[in-house]
Amino acid sequence: MTTTLPMQGTCDARFTAVREVFAENFAHRGDVGAAVCVYVEGKPVVDLWGGYANAARTRPWERHTVASVASTTKGMVAICTHLLVERGLLDLDAPVARYWPEFAQAGKAHLPVRWLLSHRAGLPAVRCDMPLQSLFDWHAYPSVLAATEPWWEPGTQHGYHALTFGYLVGEVIRRVSGTSVGQFFRAEVAGPLTADFFIGVPESEDHRAAELLPDPPSLPGDTTFRDTIMRDPTSMAGRTFLNPPRGAAVTGSRAWRAAEIPSANGHTTARALARIYGTLAQGGVLDGVRLLHPATIEAAIVEQSCGPDAVVNHSRFGLGFMLPLPEHFRGAGIGLQPFGPNPRVFGHWGGGGSVGFADLDGRVGFGYVMNQYKTGTPRNPDLRWPVLVQAVYASLGAQ
Repeated sequence: MTTTLPMQGTCDARFTAVREVFAENFAHRGDVGAAVCVYVEGKPVVDLWGGYANAARTRPWERHTVASVASTTKGMVAICTHLLVERGLLDLDAPVARYWPEFAQAGKAHLPVRWLLSHRAGLPAVRCDMPLQSLFDWHAYPSVLAATEPWWEPGTQHGYHALTFGYLVGEVIRRVSGTSVGQFFRAEVAGPLTADFFIGVPESEDHRAAELLPDPPSLPGDTTFRDTIMRDPTSMAGRTFLNPPRGAAVTGSRAWRAAEIPSANGHTTARALARIYGTLAQGGVLDGVRLLHPATIEAAIVEQSCGPDAVVNHSRFGLGFMLPLPEHFRGAGIGLQPFGPNPRVFGHWGGGGSVGFADLDGRVGFGYVMNQYKTGTPRNPDLRWPVLVQAVYASLGAQ
């Protein structure tokens, strides 16, 4: 049995370097199944996929294979939020409790919506142990979060709300729009753009879902972030990522795919990611579909948080979107500008390796999805999407 399948898809001749690097990801960087797509000035210039959609390597990755993209989903939640802001239905400076009255508990009566989006709310985790079923019952997490006292004084610092972001912002979206975040996203973003992205996968689409493959063993002497937090699962960081515990048996289940977990379980293609972010890179309109207005996009990427992060070392956020970190905060060993070299670039990556972003200056939309998770360490970073991004911008510079 062969270990790899030929790549499929299309690639503009200008971007041959991207095709070559994508092939190298399978040969040298551990990809099993993956896809990459790039939009430039509203047109797809790279749309490639390859490898296998399952661990047994019996099911080829196909054009419409969807992968679970972890926190890359957060960027889609941010778009939904800004749609409501643009329509005058949501005020980012209003208290969350205006829209979600129960949230006023535990000293949170005046906490503004913008602090949810910028990870400044002090609610990266809950202190009580959450059962696994709470992931699949929408009301479970928001009700506990409404009663939770912040871990720090809101607004005084930021810390990555890895799981709770989706429930916090998603509940505001639900209260304001009258529909769930997954339904709102489908109706207002993915549907109009014909983008194959689900927050809550219909059972009819299960056959398209790639199998998630756990991290390979670390190199001797390497310590991953997960290794660190596992030393004290009851700490704030431990509860942020491990409450409730979930492994491959959970994230590969029908219950996981069906649920709306807006921080963690979006399923999509690289093509859909690149199309959505390519729309934003075009000033918010593509193929006659208006997603957001330019002024809304510019406001969404104004820096809100930057520097030491109470949960994950260092981070930088606008309003729901990740922004590239300044050089002195970047992880050792990567050496590549995240999301490309231009200043007005934003998006979100997901644990394990997926990423989507928009570049307003280069008018680039980028998406990369995969099924082989790789956490990476400073000594052994996951370079799969950074080298693809580097190849994209090298190709643009060569025109």
